[in-house]
Amino acid sequence: MATKKTVKAGNKPKAAKKQVANSADWLEQAHVLTEALPFMQRYDRKTVVIKYGGHAMGDDHLSELFARDVVLLKQSGINPVIVHGGGPQIASMLERLNIKSKFQNGLRVTDAQTIEVVEMVLAGAINKQIVTALNQAGGRAVGLSGKDADMIVAKKTRTSKKDPSSNLDKAVNLGFVGTPTKINTEVLDVMLKSDLIPVVAPIATSAAGQTLNVNADTAAGALAAALGAERLLMLTDIRGVQDKNGNLIETLTTRKAATLIRNGTAQGGMIPKLQTAIDAVKDGVNATAILDGRVPHAILLELFTELGAGTLVH
Repeated sequence: MATKKTVKAGNKPKAAKKQVANSADWLEQAHVLTEALPFMQRYDRKTVVIKYGGHAMGDDHLSELFARDVVLLKQSGINPVIVHGGGPQIASMLERLNIKSKFQNGLRVTDAQTIEVVEMVLAGAINKQIVTALNQAGGRAVGLSGKDADMIVAKKTRTSKKDPSSNLDKAVNLGFVGTPTKINTEVLDVMLKSDLIPVVAPIATSAAGQTLNVNADTAAGALAAALGAERLLMLTDIRGVQDKNGNLIETLTTRKAATLIRNGTAQGGMIPKLQTAIDAVKDGVNATAILDGRVPHAILLELFTELGAGTLVH
């Protein structure tokens, strides 16, 4: 009768070693899932507004991971709402059309010619690319803009810049740039009760019917407040809010965040991000996280781990 050979410890066949390694990986995955359970329960049936933007949108691999993560949120009982930007893509199209871009206080100056390009890129190509990625990941995404059902009604943004010669504030005309004045959530409310995932381009309409370009961070914050979102997640191209020495600030109160704007620590595009975080929290959003969208699974790390990711404004 044939007998089984005894395998000495440390001399296991390659297949057996691989099986042991795989078992360890599976146990680790199971451990991660059990650790995430309390966080999943915390956000169950809650709304999370995600501002998706930055150069991560142009990376095919990161875009695929983002889509899978959002679909996972929906399957976990969380209601994600995506509000996307598209600064690099808009800049690329404007350059191709020989239209120069200007910025004031981190906001794009938008003339009549530019607003047509902005709407075409945001509500057209980018919106549908995100919708397609989510659908391919197993979700059911629907593309919208703030003009649909008057979701975002806005007025022209008024801002100012200090004149270095006189040290006085001087009015700056941003053109067709809008600040939300009214948010109508009826369409989103219906969608969030279903298995649909809304993807919103930050194009608004004024009371007079003008098309206005709303900063994506600002639009996301306004929608998050109107929806009573549990979290507003803002994906960007840096680790989060940094101090003057370039060190990451992990948590901020709204008061400290406002101080960073006043003392000049926050500059450029971080100014509207921080202001949006402050306004959203003051208007009822539980907390806002400013995350590095270039980090794989940044959304899941923020929501489902104790450590989180980026900077949390509360």
